[in-house]
Amino acid sequence: MLVLIITAIGFVAPSDVHLASLLIAAPALMAAISTARATCAVAALSVAAAVTCDVHDGLLRSPVLPTHIAALMVVSAFLVAFCSTRDRNRREASQLRAVSAAAQQVVLRPLPRRIEDLKVASAYRAAERMAEVGGDLYAAARTPYGIRLLIGDVKGKGLQALDDTAALLGAFREAVHQHRTLPALAAALEGSVRRHVAEASATDAHAPERFITALLVEFPPCGGLVRTVSCGHPLPLLLRDGLITAPAGQAPAPPLGLAGLGPAAYREDCFPLAPRDLLLLYTDGLAEARDRSGAFYSVADRGIPRDAAVYDPESLLRDVMADLLRHTDGRLNDDVALVAVQYVPEPGQPEPEGCAAMAGQRVPTTRSATSAPEPPVRR
Repeated sequence: MLVLIITAIGFVAPSDVHLASLLIAAPALMAAISTARATCAVAALSVAAAVTCDVHDGLLRSPVLPTHIAALMVVSAFLVAFCSTRDRNRREASQLRAVSAAAQQVVLRPLPRRIEDLKVASAYRAAERMAEVGGDLYAAARTPYGIRLLIGDVKGKGLQALDDTAALLGAFREAVHQHRTLPALAAALEGSVRRHVAEASATDAHAPERFITALLVEFPPCGGLVRTVSCGHPLPLLLRDGLITAPAGQAPAPPLGLAGLGPAAYREDCFPLAPRDLLLLYTDGLAEARDRSGAFYSVADRGIPRDAAVYDPESLLRDVMADLLRHTDGRLNDDVALVAVQYVPEPGQPEPEGCAAMAGQRVPTTRSATSAPEPPVRR
């Protein structure tokens, strides 16, 4: 249409007004919105229209005609080359995203939406562009000892941390069924990470500096209770009756890969869990996200939840992730992994004998989610 409009104006304009040079706008516009093949076709059409306009203006034997044609052809050639390079980069980026998505499906398997009495949702946002998986991780497993979850954060971020991520997830999926208690499971994961780091040291001089913060969470079969063991990782936030609080647990153990501790060194925290309670497990990409002024992100300060009566894990993560991106203007400096779990027992389900006593053994206090957290492990 642009070529036709310019050509039509050239036919009605005075013969001393030459509009052929304006036809370069057509291939330039096509290069911005379409492919190299379409740009080449429009460039050829523009050259034909330029010849027509110049012949109409009586420039058949004038040097102006070959000048217009040469200028159109040279600029069009640059535009076609630009489009070809851009199209190739787009194809490579699409292939990279496909490979990254496949890696996520293999390494970071999607969590089921429901595991017995638990509704579960997860969200992941990698800091590196076009990456789908990186230094944050999560996993869940149904075991004879209850439902167990893992969330962790590898030193570093993005694809360079994928090796450690895969190592810990593989160790967790094997060991989670073999150990009766969370401290024993934490000690087994510590041993696996240390062996992995020792093997990596053969080819990576910086491998001894690797570590992984991790949080193990267990929901026993009796229900109404949650147990946690922290290896340098923050405890989950609790959403109850529209208020977000942070359980006050014991001092965390060192991150995996640093201490070589046995089961006795890991301290287990127990918290009561009421029906409809929501737990938000997160990595430090959420807690340490900043806006342009340098202010840290706080879930409690942002007015979440907005409608506690209808909240579920998926809506909680959707609102938190969207609000986080607004806070940071869409720029994340670290990977972010979120897992939300809601205890939803079946109506009329009787509480197994002994669970009330277990839940009453330790009823920890809670602190506001806006109060100062434990000092994070710096990466």
